[in-house]
Amino acid sequence: MRRLLLVPLAWVLAGCPVDFQGWGGMKQQPKALPYRESTFFEDERVMRQPPAGTVPRNRRGQDRFFLTGKDAPDGGYVESIPLTLTREWVESGGKSFDIYCATCHGVLGDGVAQVARNMGLREPPSLVDLPEYPDGYYYDVITRGYGLMPAYAEKLTPEQRWAVVAYVRALQESQRAGLEDVPPEARPRLLKEGTP
Repeated sequence: MRRLLLVPLAWVLAGCPVDFQGWGGMKQQPKALPYRESTFFEDERVMRQPPAGTVPRNRRGQDRFFLTGKDAPDGGYVESIPLTLTREWVESGGKSFDIYCATCHGVLGDGVAQVARNMGLREPPSLVDLPEYPDGYYYDVITRGYGLMPAYAEKLTPEQRWAVVAYVRALQESQRAGLEDVPPEARPRLLKEGTP
């Protein structure tokens, strides 16, 4: 009796290689594999091309400036952020900055971070001390990466990347500001806290 039970058990554990009713098992089933030829379609390609004029759902209503950070006519960078700035939106850029950028560029964007100190080849630059680049340049660097910095297009949506650019601009302004740039009603509080 035990030997009779071992035969079906061995057959099940072997992955059903036996052909039942002419099926041929899972390995022989008809299926289309990517990048292979197919006689089913007229152009003999398995992977289908989208119809002409279609736009991916996640990019509907977004223009080239928004998606690339570059001007269409000359290929130069967009000078300003193509979205309406709000406090909440810039703060969301700060959250993304803290997650993805602060580990190398520092919480203040000044390049002071433990990861930056441990980098042997080249330390990340201070974002505060960079020359005046257009906003589209920062967006392009976040999207495609630069030097040792990886691309973040897979991790951040276009809106999040533009929010990070807005936050970097806010960091630059805050680090370059002097006491004369602070509203008069806020100056006593800053002087009391010991901030020059």
